[in-house]
Amino acid sequence: MWDLPEKERTAAMPKTKRRPKHHRSLKQVLITTFVCAALSIVAIIIVLYLCGLRYQSFDTADGGNVKFFGLVDDSGKPKSGKIVYSFGMYGDVDTELGTINYSNGDIYEGDLKGLLKDGKGKMLYANGDVYEGEWAGDLINGTGTYKFVNGDIYEGSFKNSKKHGEGTYTMKDGSTYVGSFSDGMRNGEGSITLAAGDTYVGEFKNDMKHGEGTYTWANGDTYTGEYENDVCCGDGVFKWANGEMYEGEFKFNTLYGMGKYTWPDGRVYEGYFENGIIVRVDSDNGVGADPGVFADTDE
Repeated sequence: MWDLPEKERTAAMPKTKRRPKHHRSLKQVLITTFVCAALSIVAIIIVLYLCGLRYQSFDTADGGNVKFFGLVDDSGKPKSGKIVYSFGMYGDVDTELGTINYSNGDIYEGDLKGLLKDGKGKMLYANGDVYEGEWAGDLINGTGTYKFVNGDIYEGSFKNSKKHGEGTYTMKDGSTYVGSFSDGMRNGEGSITLAAGDTYVGEFKNDMKHGEGTYTWANGDTYTGEYENDVCCGDGVFKWANGEMYEGEFKFNTLYGMGKYTWPDGRVYEGYFENGIIVRVDSDNGVGADPGVFADTDE
């Protein structure tokens, strides 16, 4: 059999048909990518769930909240993981050990309810302060002892992490306040004993002597009367250790206004005082008070 020439043989062979190329659109690529990513996320969540990892949120006593991501026990309660507070603080919690290590260096050791500090516990603050006592709703609530790094100590009641109720505040120099607190400040009835020996018994408002009270100096002088914003202001009685006495009006810790001054020898002056000085001129000369009157009680 004669072979056909190369050119003719090639021409006689049937042509092979090529399959048309199908190009996927950008939309199809994006949909496929999204589906794959979603399936991956779901798979990761399932794996984490099977491993005991959970996300939970708890409300605190002051209206904030604590978010948790970590391991839980068979009942769904948090065991260990990361916590994030609504005000920005975060840390590591281990409910089995009863510890929380905060991002700012604070360390809590004690009872936990869910993720919240609740029951008896101790907080070691990064600045050196230490609190040990009762907690509720993740805040200091109840009674406890707060030791400040400067040496001051407060023992008493707290509400929402502030001194509130009855308590004793002892300063590092030995001075003490015993009495009522509210909103973190001395408010209500209380007494102060200073290291130097002075004492005050009476009313307080916003950490200041305010209202009725008696101040006794270490040298024996006493003042009983009205206070306003930590100073003698209003009606009162001042008795000096040497026997002298003033009864009348005060302003900014001085004898100011109408009053009666009595000396140990029986002399008495009743009239007007200004800046602690007896004023003995009449109102026509611009002082605004009548002349004072001296008297001898022995007569």
